[in-house]
Amino acid sequence: MMSSRAKYHLGQVVRHRKHSFRGVVFDVDAMFSNTEEWYAAIPEDVRPSKDQPFYHLLAENDQSFYVAYVSEQNLVADYSGEPVQHPDLDDLFGPFEDGSYPLHFQLN
Repeated sequence: MMSSRAKYHLGQVVRHRKHSFRGVVFDVDAMFSNTEEWYAAIPEDVRPSKDQPFYHLLAENDQSFYVAYVSEQNLVADYSGEPVQHPDLDDLFGPFEDGSYPLHFQLN
């Protein structure tokens, strides 16, 4: 069994390397855990390896808010100091402080 360690943590603000969106990490899968249909829809020449952490993000771009599922290789930490405006943030996190969002609830 492969052991992975996530580079980014819950509540951290990150950016996509290639696409213009950013978001807040709200869950992490140690390795790919989405559908094969989702994976096959990614063009083969840019399809990430499944053997790495994948992050669930409350994401935003200039047009909308959404949930994104992104491989670790396609993310970078966002050090802009700018908060994310996603409307669902308040359901999971406290106020933006020191570049990230503290969890609102206790994890199991």
